[in-house]
Parts: sequence; C-alpha cells; structure tokens
Amino acid sequence: MKLKSYLFIGFFCLAFYGFGQKQQTNNLPNRVNWFQDLGFGMFIHWNVDVSLGAVISHSMAGASTEYVNKYIAELPKFFNPQKFNPQEWAKLAKLAGMKYVVFTTKHHSGFCMFNTKTTPFNVMNTPFGRDITKEVIDAFRQQGIAIGIYFSPEDFYFFHKNNIPIGRLQLPQHFPAKNPSLMDYDKKQLQELLTNYGKIDILFIDGPGDGLREYAWSLNPELVITRDIMTTPEQNTPDEPMPRPWEACYTMGTDWQYKPTNDPHKSGTEIINMLVEMRAKGGNFLLNVGPKQDGEIQIEQQALLQEVALWNFANAEAIYAVKPLPVVREDNIWYTQSNDEKYIYAIVQRNTPNDWKYGTRKNLVLTHLEGNANTKVSILGYKSELVEYKNGFDASTYLAPTSIGLVISAVNGQRFYTNNQWGNAVVLKIENAKFRKNITSKTSQSTIDGAK
Repeated sequence: MKLKSYLFIGFFCLAFYGFGQKQQTNNLPNRVNWFQDLGFGMFIHWNVDVSLGAVISHSMAGASTEYVNKYIAELPKFFNPQKFNPQEWAKLAKLAGMKYVVFTTKHHSGFCMFNTKTTPFNVMNTPFGRDITKEVIDAFRQQGIAIGIYFSPEDFYFFHKNNIPIGRLQLPQHFPAKNPSLMDYDKKQLQELLTNYGKIDILFIDGPGDGLREYAWSLNPELVITRDIMTTPEQNTPDEPMPRPWEACYTMGTDWQYKPTNDPHKSGTEIINMLVEMRAKGGNFLLNVGPKQDGEIQIEQQALLQEVALWNFANAEAIYAVKPLPVVREDNIWYTQSNDEKYIYAIVQRNTPNDWKYGTRKNLVLTHLEGNANTKVSILGYKSELVEYKNGFDASTYLAPTSIGLVISAVNGQRFYTNNQWGNAVVLKIENAKFRKNITSKTSQSTIDGAK
C-alpha cells in the first residue's frame, strides 16, 4: 500500500513539475516594459565578407558553386582586424545614449563571429583567431549597455555543405522547422551563445524562428526576442503609432555592412529626428554601424553618433522611460510623456537652423495640451536666464493656459556650435498639464512667429 502511495505521489509531482508546465510562447511582460524603456540601441553588422565591401552575406544567394567555394575558402584568410577596439565602440554607444547593442554573431552566410564547435567556418579559423563576440559583449557590458545578439536561422554555409540551393525561405529545407538537421545545428549554436557569454538580454532572430524561440526561452526565460516576435520594420517608420512593443532598424548610409564606396549617409539632424519620431510613436530605434575591415568604425558614422550624443546630452529625459500621447504630434512638434505621467515633452523639430534661431524667441500654441495655474514649462538643458553676449535680454519662458490650448513663449538660448547653426530639435518640458481629450483633429497650426 505504501509503495502504491509513493508511486502515486511521484507521478503527481512529475505531472505537476514536468508535464504540467506550459511552454513559454512570448516575452515576459516585465521584460517587454524594460525593453521599451531602453529606447535606443546600436546594431552592428560585421561579417567575413567585409574585406570586399559587399552586401553582407547575400552575394552567396544564387551564386555559382565556384563563387561560394571561393567565399568559404578565401575570405577567412583576409579577416584580421588589427584596429578592432570594442571598448571604443562601447564608449561611443554610451555617449550617444544607446542603451542596448545587437551584434551579428551569425549572419546568413553562416560564418560565426564566435568560438563554436559546430563549424570550422568561424572567426577562430582566421588570422585574427579571437572570439570577437566575447570581446564585444564584455566591452558593452562594462559600459552598462544591455546585450543583444543577432542570429540567422538560415545558414548558407550549411546549405552549401548539404547540397541545398542557397536562398532565403524559398525551399522547405531553408526552414529549421522543416529541416531537422538545420534545427539541431541552430540549436547547438544558440546553446553556445546563450550559455557561454553570461546573461544575454535580447535575441534578434532574422529568419524563421519556430522551434528556436521556444528553445531560447527554455535556456533563458527572461530573454527578450525582438524580430520573430515583435514588429521590426527595416529602413521604414510606420506612418501611425503601432501597438507596443515595436522596433525599427536603420542604416546610417545605404547598407548594413561597411560599404567603402557609393554610400551617402544621413545627416545627424535626420537621425535625431528619426529617434524623436519613433519614441513619440512608442517604438525603439536600432541604429546600425558597419565596422571597416580593420575593425574601426568609419569616421562618418562616428561623427553622426557624436552629433546624436550632443543632442542626447541635453535632451535624453524626453527619450527614455517615456510613452506616447494619444496624439503624437502637431505639425513639427512631437510629444512624449514620462511613464509616471508627471511630464509631457514637446519636441520642436527645426528643418533648418533658421526655423528657430539661436538667441531668439518663439511663440507656440500647443492645442492638444491643457494647462492650469500650476503648469510649469522649461527647456531641457537651458536655464532660460541669459543668452551669451546679450545684455538686458529677457530669456524667460512664459506660458498661458487658454481655451485654444497651452500658449508658450520661449527662447532658444543654449549654444552648441561656434557659428550658432545648431539645427536640431529644442525640447520643452511641461509639468502639471494634461492631454485635451476633446480635440478631434490630429494636427493643427502649432507655431506663431515670435519676436526676432
């Protein structure tokens, strides 16, 4: 009788703790909230074909057997980035206000930028011979930046070695869920990535993730999976706010990996305005850098990140730990709201430095905001007391709650450039105001030319 009782109890425990446990099918809500508050991240695309300056991985798709063999045999011999300094990358990301990084541990080519036992096609079998993924993770972690990895389930090297035509999602064998050998191969690599480098915070699965996402969560339930679970538009920002969470990823130029020629870059103002728009719409912004073959981030991209850093140095409060208002903009003014709803930020974009010149006053009517006697307005980074070299100049900020909205008069008085041609957004921090729910139009006239 006792034996039967013990068997029953043992079976019950097994059912409760084993069979009874549900498989994780989504990101944990608290981790989603954490991710949304990060706001801004650095994407890093780097692969063995960087020495060619080609599109990352995709030149293998549809290529001749001779080309693919040459790619696999020859390109690792050229990979030796002697100027690789991930500590400098991480410091630049930190200064720019980037709260997380996503590094391409394995792109579609199948070349692994980490020490793996699954394939000889990896960074350890190059003249460089070091685990780049480990060094990147260690450097960014030291700066307090959350760690994300990019992983491609599709693997052109695997396809080639197994006589599968190289393509993307065109054959059943391209899908791990329909190719048991590929599934096993990918799981072994994910197991290495998610257990050999400390806690990984974010996983970007660039391809079919069925079976892999569940496996990743079994190794780390707190892992936030972005692409494959979230909406992650590429080189595109939605016209209207989307249900959170979402993340848009962009290049600074026209390509993801380093492109040595024919690659015009966005301006710093464009990138800052993109960050503002995405945060106003409730999304995250994952901005890419493409290191050169020698390991340096090209000077054009460093310069753009420094311009973002300068803007974020004064205005970060409006970008992190914020959420959208029901109406995200009025003309050239974008809104964000602190998560605790104590503050609303009106981010006034300027198409040129002359839109709101340094040292001049501008009057604005924020028709979607309702103020009261306790409403306060300030400019992030600027004290609104003095304008350099101007005597007897009134730089104070004035406001008036009215029936048509909150009227604000403010001076753009913080000097960022010697020639005063800093053309980036000015941010108004508004306390003790609320959204006017009865306004029906989404946009309205929001600015009135002020005194010059």
